[in-house]
Amino acid sequence: MLVFFSHASLLSGPNRPDAPLNLFANHRIAKGLSDVFGPGYVAVSFFFVLSGFVLAWSTKPGERATAFWRRRALKIYPNHIVVFVIAMWLFASSTPMHAWLPNLFLVHTWSNQPEVISSVNLPAWSLCVEVFAYALFPLLLMLLRRIPESRLWLWAGGMVACVVGVPVVTQLFVSGGVRIPMYHLWMNQLWFSYGFPPMRLFEFGLGMVLARIVAAGLWPRIGLVASAVAFGAGYWLTFALPYPYRFYVGTIIPFGMLICAAAAKDVRGEGGWLASRPMVWLGNVSFAFYVVQGVVMFWGRPRVLDARTYGVVPALGLLIALFLANLLAGWLLYRLVEMPVMRRWSRSRKRPSQAAPRSTESVPVGKAA
Repeated sequence: MLVFFSHASLLSGPNRPDAPLNLFANHRIAKGLSDVFGPGYVAVSFFFVLSGFVLAWSTKPGERATAFWRRRALKIYPNHIVVFVIAMWLFASSTPMHAWLPNLFLVHTWSNQPEVISSVNLPAWSLCVEVFAYALFPLLLMLLRRIPESRLWLWAGGMVACVVGVPVVTQLFVSGGVRIPMYHLWMNQLWFSYGFPPMRLFEFGLGMVLARIVAAGLWPRIGLVASAVAFGAGYWLTFALPYPYRFYVGTIIPFGMLICAAAAKDVRGEGGWLASRPMVWLGNVSFAFYVVQGVVMFWGRPRVLDARTYGVVPALGLLIALFLANLLAGWLLYRLVEMPVMRRWSRSRKRPSQAAPRSTESVPVGKAA
């Protein structure tokens, strides 16, 4: 939702720079919303940390890497390909092959060329990071399991230090490309610190280490309220940080706190409102909700409403309608594509001749299991 409101507050759209996505005619309100939700991109950092946490937590002992890769590919690519085809049909058919082909295979952010990075479905850039992390996950999991419990916090601190180190390295050693006035960065700096997959792997690794910390019972009793307050402070700090530090430095520790606090609450059997049916449903459709934003918002909003802006009450109503339209599109993608594919092909239909023995020593979440 933070990414959604960040997109909905943009004063110019990526597909049509002359058409604002922001619905408010009052410039002060529009600019205020753009300023408040501008750093919504930090939510992608939360996604990376959460992804590493959940995968490290849920991996079963004895699971083969090929089985893991199959499930991850079926989770990511069918949704992506469907939205890719729709985007090509609606507005991206003129994209040259050297730009759309890497996007199709989710390797486009390995390029530092703007026309390749922003090709076809713009939100798909983060999936390149996920695909890279999935490819390395079996190796990372093997290394994670070798870390003694006494050193887990040291490794968590090391991951945070690496996250902070990325913008330091960016400023010291990376330059070139066109100047991006919005971020006060050169294009290569923006690409290296924000979109280049190896540089975002530390967030994924932090999530994996935190999964072991919670499973080992080492997480202190810091609750969701305190973690949410920390996130608020980190989000506020983001406004004071220069680019590229602003992308994730202020919120990386609060995000880890939020995830660990929620997970520890689940382990204690105190899921609360996060375990309610509406929240579980929203969690199920959240990936599809994110992926379709490029079509619903970047193409649909200018197509249906052109560049028109509105008074406060109509704008609020249309913003709610835009959110519901995006949610509906995400649910349809989840229900018609993601669910059938995962149910049909995510599990091997071959019956193993002998059940794999359970060994808590090889499970990253031994105590929770």
